[in-house]
Amino acid sequence: MIKLGITQLLTDKHEWLSGKSVGLLTNHTGVDENLTQNITLLNECANLVALFSPEHGLWGAAQDGVKIANSKHHQNQTLQIYSLYGTTPIVWDKILSNLDVLIYDIQDVGVRYYTYLGTLLETMKALETAMKSGKCVECIVADRPNPLGGICIEGPKLETSYTSLVGPYPIPVRYGLTIGEIATVYHNEQRCHFPIKIAKMEGWHREMWYNETGLFWVPPSPNMPTLETATLYPGTCLFEGTNVSEGRGTTKPFEYIGAPWIDNQKFATQLNELRLSGVLFRPITFTPQFSKYKEEVCHGVSIHISDQKQVASLEIAIWMLGLLINEYPNKLEFRETHFDRLAGNSTLRNALSSGVPCDDIIESWSAEVERFCERREPYLLY
Repeated sequence: MIKLGITQLLTDKHEWLSGKSVGLLTNHTGVDENLTQNITLLNECANLVALFSPEHGLWGAAQDGVKIANSKHHQNQTLQIYSLYGTTPIVWDKILSNLDVLIYDIQDVGVRYYTYLGTLLETMKALETAMKSGKCVECIVADRPNPLGGICIEGPKLETSYTSLVGPYPIPVRYGLTIGEIATVYHNEQRCHFPIKIAKMEGWHREMWYNETGLFWVPPSPNMPTLETATLYPGTCLFEGTNVSEGRGTTKPFEYIGAPWIDNQKFATQLNELRLSGVLFRPITFTPQFSKYKEEVCHGVSIHISDQKQVASLEIAIWMLGLLINEYPNKLEFRETHFDRLAGNSTLRNALSSGVPCDDIIESWSAEVERFCERREPYLLY
């Protein structure tokens, strides 16, 4: 089993917190190797004065897009929880005036559109603004594994005009870095002045997927129940930007893809004939309990993973979209603004709509991936 960054911070690096007022940006995934919550651990050995939570809330109970109000910690009413996905804007200068250190400790999934990354980078912007105003708050990132390993990189780089919480930085969709590494990339490239430290893991290496770490899987959000979900998410999340269900409202979000008007047998056969690496497709019928097509019968496919390390989820999604556009040109619709926000450009949607061959679309981002591999090299910690 690996040793997590939070464990390293509270043992070998404990002097980083000595005598300091500490804020903690975390959620339910912020546990150590024995599933003890970081809030409990810090309360015992540090001056923890404030909590910050991302989308889905401190306990990961809220669905996507639900705004959450500030509150008090249910066990320690002196601890204020500031929602960074909240109903009211955060007044950072007032909050940071009481802090010396802000720790980030959340399990990410290694995908650009997962909002925990955007929350970290927005927080880093706030720390930089405070630094320019004369208030120095140190950032400590307690590092955690990238569940999908640190080797494979996929997808087009975000164009800066599409910057948003689900597209916070010009990187590929699947970026192959730990959260500590991507924080270091941002800090250096943006020439931030506030101090940053990474509490590194011990025993993690780049080839390691989450199910090889010996750690328990804690679902990072309500619709990310398993590692299989996370493996497919970099690609199938694009279906959020269409009128095809991405499986929200079922027990297999991002693994079930369908709509009332799809011929599931034909779709599964077409996809299996492509012999896409690491996956097989099974025709299914499902009824979402919420989200798109709530309580409507949908037909589509269940994506089964045969070899997780061979799965190129963006490629899978492109082939799926290409087939659906070709088969149902008058049925499939893009929710253009959201799709482009996820893709990080309008080029992908336009190429799919224009019938550009899927192989050509996939090849179009290979040069960007290669450049990113070189760009990230100086920041690799493992």
